[in-house]
Amino acid sequence: MKTRYLGCLLPILFGAWLCEAVQAADQYLFKDGYPTREAAQAAREDADYQRAVMAYRFWYPTVSAEGIFNGNRSVGVGDNQSFNIAATGPHQVGFTLNSDTPYGSGVIDVKNGPMVIELPPGPYIGVVNDHHQGWVLDMGLPGPDAGKGGKHLVLPPGYQGQTPDGYYAAHSATYKNIFAVRAVPNKGDLQGAMNALRGVKVYPLADATNPHPLAVIDTTEKFMDSTCLKWEDNLKFWEVLHQVIEAEPISQKFLPMYGLLSAVGIEKGKPFAPDARMKGILERAARAGRDQMLVSAFASARADRIAWPDRAWEWAGLVPGSAQFETPAGMDLEARDRWFVQAIATSPAMFLRSEGAGSLYWLGLRDTSGAYLDGDKSYKLTVPQPVPGKLFWSVTVYDAQTRSQVQTDQDKAALRSMFELKDASGTGPLDLYFGPTAPQGKESRWIKTVPGKGWFTYFRIYGPERSAFDGSWKPGDFEALPNPPLQPTGTPGGKPREL
Repeated sequence: MKTRYLGCLLPILFGAWLCEAVQAADQYLFKDGYPTREAAQAAREDADYQRAVMAYRFWYPTVSAEGIFNGNRSVGVGDNQSFNIAATGPHQVGFTLNSDTPYGSGVIDVKNGPMVIELPPGPYIGVVNDHHQGWVLDMGLPGPDAGKGGKHLVLPPGYQGQTPDGYYAAHSATYKNIFAVRAVPNKGDLQGAMNALRGVKVYPLADATNPHPLAVIDTTEKFMDSTCLKWEDNLKFWEVLHQVIEAEPISQKFLPMYGLLSAVGIEKGKPFAPDARMKGILERAARAGRDQMLVSAFASARADRIAWPDRAWEWAGLVPGSAQFETPAGMDLEARDRWFVQAIATSPAMFLRSEGAGSLYWLGLRDTSGAYLDGDKSYKLTVPQPVPGKLFWSVTVYDAQTRSQVQTDQDKAALRSMFELKDASGTGPLDLYFGPTAPQGKESRWIKTVPGKGWFTYFRIYGPERSAFDGSWKPGDFEALPNPPLQPTGTPGGKPREL
């Protein structure tokens, strides 16, 4: 299945552009069958722009992955030298990161040989993605070790060496990879989960008989930006992409898309030196490409995005069970755009819609009237109890512009079953609150929002049960409320951190 979509890739990618070109053909003047000088110039300009927009959208996950790598490096977490662990919060900026569990993550480079990720037995949830955010392997509860612990082996592209017994091995399509592992804090034991992450060992296979694992760095208190926000709407996007193309091997399954890059001046082994005309086109394409992807995320017209016919909630992922967004008809580019502009990393377990799967993600961005959620307004969300999850569940609030946890002086963006909501009765409806001002007496079940900024939520269930799928359980929609009078919240002062 990994390459079956290739036959359909070109018509899917270029079909829309072809239709547009046919519709726009009357703007190009031809004389005796030949384009005029002005028509030829306009057609070349349009073609370069169209190719650049499509290239931007397709390669966005690659540049976003480099943003993740760069975030680790910025806090002193070196490739193949260390990995970080953190009880994450709003000051860890990353596309739809959450505070449900502590994270461990790092960059592993297999250019000089395979790397081992060794997990002890326990409630870990882990994944390895390549430089294009392509899925390599799962670890822990959703992986082949099923939480019993094990040694996971990431093999370089084209690796022909012998794979030793006793490892869960997978080939990566790139040299650099992101590995991320989470430890579930049983009964809300956050420190126990952090200690569990310290038990993860990462080292070269060549050192397996006498391993010297990567150092572990606690970045809980550090500001960390793991996004590509500062690159995504300007020429830097293309410069970063060129650097990645230069550093990584060519992926055969993406050959048509390398051709698109070549057409706009990015080709492996050649300098990236756009002239003034092409710089203008690329900058314009970056802005348009980003905005088109955001429309896929926040204003899609697809019917299959709706989770329940009588609710505004949407599926965050639109291709169940496929980490590569593959369907029998080819790669679902709309689903791919939608995911990567608002989230990071892929795994089949993240998109399964079956009982006992790793997790379910629902996207909430509109209220009962159909309006987008507004940081100036107050809302109530009613969640029927019990929530059908064997592990835990949460609701996390994100800034629509940064697609990262909302930053306020409350310094909190999530309501979680293992923490803020652990004392909830587990029966009957549970009301949660969101808005710029705390409702009196409900402060512990409230997330502060920022006036003048739109926001959205992810509702996550880990270890979902059948009623999450058959419609017998579903959360309410966000109900707009009158803003309560200003109340002291008891939260620390200060302004939200600027990105």
